[in-house]
Amino acid sequence: MKKLLVVLVVAVLAGIAAIALGRDDAAVQLSPGPSTTPNAAATPDPQPLAVAQPVKRVILPADPVAASIEASTAGFTSAQVAIVAAEDSWTATSYAAALGIPVLLAGAEPTQQVRDELDRLGVRVVLADGVAPDAQWGSGRDVFPLAAGARAVADGLGIRLTYVGDLAGDEGVEEALTTLGTVIYDEEPASASAFKIDVGAARRSPGSVVLTDGTNLAAVGTSVGAGGKALLSGPDPRADAKMVAALGKATGVVASFATEDPDLDWKVATAASGVQLPGGGQLVFGGKRYVALYGSPHNGALGVLGEQGVEETVARAGETAASYGALTDEKVIGALEIIVTVASGGPGGDGNYSTEWDPEGFKPLIEAAQAAGQYVVLDFQPGRSDFLSQVKAYEELLAYPNVGVALDPEWRLHAGELPLAQSGHVDIAEVNAVVSYLADFVRENALPQKLLVLHQFQVQMLRDIDQLDQSRAELAYLIHVDGQGTQEAKASTWQTLLENAPSVEHWGWKNFYDEDRPMLTPEQTYQLQPRPDFVSYQ
Repeated sequence: MKKLLVVLVVAVLAGIAAIALGRDDAAVQLSPGPSTTPNAAATPDPQPLAVAQPVKRVILPADPVAASIEASTAGFTSAQVAIVAAEDSWTATSYAAALGIPVLLAGAEPTQQVRDELDRLGVRVVLADGVAPDAQWGSGRDVFPLAAGARAVADGLGIRLTYVGDLAGDEGVEEALTTLGTVIYDEEPASASAFKIDVGAARRSPGSVVLTDGTNLAAVGTSVGAGGKALLSGPDPRADAKMVAALGKATGVVASFATEDPDLDWKVATAASGVQLPGGGQLVFGGKRYVALYGSPHNGALGVLGEQGVEETVARAGETAASYGALTDEKVIGALEIIVTVASGGPGGDGNYSTEWDPEGFKPLIEAAQAAGQYVVLDFQPGRSDFLSQVKAYEELLAYPNVGVALDPEWRLHAGELPLAQSGHVDIAEVNAVVSYLADFVRENALPQKLLVLHQFQVQMLRDIDQLDQSRAELAYLIHVDGQGTQEAKASTWQTLLENAPSVEHWGWKNFYDEDRPMLTPEQTYQLQPRPDFVSYQ
């Protein structure tokens, strides 16, 4: 594709007298608005070509025709000139973005919806592209061919249009989106249409971001014409760190995609918070892996996490993760898996055989990890309590964007059972109750995706795992294989659990410093298939 030339768009000031093309034949005079000066005889200010309005969050329909109309409704309060096109094209889109006017899709004949929108906008002149010459536009409107008519508008306003011809294939879509407003994808017309223009430059409302997958171009052109900046986006804007950063600074968002997503509105709202997870973006995985220290800051006997102070723990987690960095092209994120409730040998005051530490006591470690760009997982050992009750009790910690949840069914006891006397288990209905609660919490608080870890070293520990609710995009799901002992035994456990839960995409592995015989090196750990997404050390 030819190199795109970026030109400065020069707009006439609102108080400058109208600029005419100097043609009197077949001239159409767009009437100016009322004078803003006390002297009625003074030359009135020209009305703006179009008037945009600020947008907050607009999710457009997937249908391109409906999207073009809704984009116009959301972005503009009025327009004296509008484009109506038979097909979704870069040509009409680029003209709309450059001139600051809406473009509506109509097919061969404008629909009633298109005519209604033209009425709402107060359109006096239609720039038609591919629409039947004898189309019914409604009374009081003049129609000119798009290219020549747009050039007349640009000439009258002092806007210089740069023509580069057709966009070549899909490979230049991202570049084309970034240049909307300065480049026209069309051949330069031989001459301008013969009508006078007595309007000022379009009033745009800058500051919004227009998310698109490169389709529904009319809607994109309209939104850029209203003052937005187009960005090429994947189906989930939370996935891209640059996208999250851009949305976090935007005054509003218009999202236009070819496929309907009922969750797109809250995904956009979450991305617009601008909050980034460790490693960037708002999704747990997707180019990221984790290496964690496991244990409790209140008891060094529970794992390496508790063997040193807060700052030393965070530094050790970073060093442990760094030993994996050279083994993969993906980002390796340091992490902490903190035991916040621990199964106990006695019933305790509440009779549930679980000790629940004060959430306040974990904040220094969580905040230190957050400052270091590390992820945190809260580990629950509920005894004879249930997982949901315990997770809810730590809601103030879940409000941190870098904090997820781990459920440890080994310590989920039932009537008559005691810790270490047997391995516990959990029914999938109880796990799914946590899924619903945690996903709702994420959505309601516009938080980045949270990691939900399910610990397991026996099939019976996660009953009916095939019924795990993995439908909630607010969460990322991972089964963490916790077996210890010989590597032969651990490999057998790994394979058995993989076969028992084939629909779960992400898997974790635990290395035990004292109990493994021998403990795997980082190189050996990453030779497991599938490669673990989450490795922890105890």
